[in-house]
Amino acid sequence: MGARNTIRIDLSSPAPAYRQIADAIRAQLAAGDLKPGRQLPTVRQLAIDLAVHHNTVAEAYRLLSEEGWLDLRRRRGAMVVERATPNASARERGALSRRLRGLIAEMQTAGLPLDAIRAEFDSITHRLATRKGK
Repeated sequence: MGARNTIRIDLSSPAPAYRQIADAIRAQLAAGDLKPGRQLPTVRQLAIDLAVHHNTVAEAYRLLSEEGWLDLRRRRGAMVVERATPNASARERGALSRRLRGLIAEMQTAGLPLDAIRAEFDSITHRLATRKGK
């Protein structure tokens, strides 16, 4: 899986490691880099690759399963599944908006100017829109 090579854990981040793992895999799923039917590495293998406890990876996989991205089966691992596009409630949209504002504030605190943040956001949304059109 490509995820092993692109997931980076920042132990100094306020975000827990399981959340960082789930966010990295979710980004690949949303971008279409991980297609339905794709087998993810075992919990233990990804934990070894990332140098984290296996429960950390298991929690990330459980979270993605609850969101409808993965099918988890004992002894068969995690498989990417076809996921219907959910219709986020106003409450969920508000929570996501707060997370985005927090991330933007974190980027500014790290010294990124708003123009650079906007350019990155535009680049990411453009890539996602292009992939969705395929």
